[in-house]
Amino acid sequence: MKISVCIATFNGEKYIYDQVKSIIDQLGENDEIVVSDDSSTDRTLEIIKNFNDKRIKIFPGNTFFNPVYNFENAIKQAVGEIIVLSDQDDIWLENKLDVIRRYFQNKTESLFTIVLDGQIIDERGKVIEESIFRMLKSGKGIIKNIIRNTYMGCCMAFSRRVINVILPFPPKIPMHDTWIGLLSELNGVVDFIPEKTLLKRSHKENRSLRSFDGFQMIKWRFYLICYLLLRKGYIHDQ
Repeated sequence: MKISVCIATFNGEKYIYDQVKSIIDQLGENDEIVVSDDSSTDRTLEIIKNFNDKRIKIFPGNTFFNPVYNFENAIKQAVGEIIVLSDQDDIWLENKLDVIRRYFQNKTESLFTIVLDGQIIDERGKVIEESIFRMLKSGKGIIKNIIRNTYMGCCMAFSRRVINVILPFPPKIPMHDTWIGLLSELNGVVDFIPEKTLLKRSHKENRSLRSFDGFQMIKWRFYLICYLLLRKGYIHDQ
């Protein structure tokens, strides 16, 4: 089973070395890391290139200025049977890809998505929350995850067939992980697995743990519901 790890980077020089190192140490010979870079102006790409590993595929020069569509580009470039999403500032625990391989055994031809647990760390690497699942009250449920998303991209992996359902990403969705998780539920099988496989870093530049005002959240939910209905074919795009 070839695994593609998709990373969307943007000015991530502070933490990118530790994250890529934690991934490379687990890759098989035929696996790959797909890096889509969104106009970084720091040393992010230099640090990644210095690994000098043929399994790292870099797609620079993008001008999305948006993590959603930067991740979409990374997913488009992936060739693996299993797609694993990765943020640029976390650290994978040593068991992550072994756990993923175990759960995807004999399921790569299915429309199958898993969400794995992890711990939250601060900028210095100190654990500040023992369980992402406990913090978010993570679990399946369309209405539940529209009201409060518990699909965190850095915890997700999915079979290649999911790509046919989720792409292209529509405009104005709140985040890619919400979209992927909900469409996976609507079209296939999703498992939330309480095995801890990463350290999720919380810091002031980290968008995935930020809060947004109520009006913005209402708008995002409206667009999300409309696009989910369109993608499922319940209403017709005019």
